[in-house]
Amino acid sequence: MQIDWTPLRTELAACRRDGLPVPFWWRDDDAIALTAELEQLATLAQATELPVHLAIIPAHATAELAGCVDGKQLIPVVHGWAHRDHSGPDEKKNEFLTDRPDMADDSALGLARMRDLFGTQLRHMFVPPWNRVHPALLPKLRDQGFDAISTFGPRKSVNAVPGLIQINTHIDPIWWKGTRDLIAPETLVATAATHLTARRQSTEDAREPFGLLTHHLVHTPAIWAFTESFVNEMLSGGATPWTMETTT
Repeated sequence: MQIDWTPLRTELAACRRDGLPVPFWWRDDDAIALTAELEQLATLAQATELPVHLAIIPAHATAELAGCVDGKQLIPVVHGWAHRDHSGPDEKKNEFLTDRPDMADDSALGLARMRDLFGTQLRHMFVPPWNRVHPALLPKLRDQGFDAISTFGPRKSVNAVPGLIQINTHIDPIWWKGTRDLIAPETLVATAATHLTARRQSTEDAREPFGLLTHHLVHTPAIWAFTESFVNEMLSGGATPWTMETTT
């Protein structure tokens, strides 16, 4: 795969020139079990030396998965509860956006299950399936023991609510509304470069870790190849790995 990385390399160089750090993190969604795809993800994380925050579906997670996540290259975080769609007519898919009385019960179940499985390796980050969450749930997440929430797109503020930091993702290589294969690489490179430009121009929050979002279970060879190249380009261009610290 021939990719012109020039726009991204140029913006990373501009960040270095301006003395602007680029903290970089990786989130991968929908893990439930130890699979060949998960092993490939772990191998790639180790090879690139960028740990993956693994968003695990608590209701379906296996004990075997808990045994293979070491908290170093694969960092467990909470991916909702059961990844069940609760949307109504004419609503986008979601598990925690459509208002329902048991929404907070499900997020509490997710945290409890993940604590049982992963103990002190767990990062108390809530990742709502489909990246959608009802604003009324946010203070409840904090009160339940979550420290962070992660969705998609540049954050509007450091904290979603006081005590709950927002750490989003920004680049997703999958064309979900089309082929479900790789988005045109030049589009992804241009999008990443645009985000970095916005950070330098203070129209996006430069303090927010810049996030790559993947879904290992549905990767095609082209998506795997792009992911590896993108991570290497970011790190070789001066981005620095970011991981959420373990809650004490």
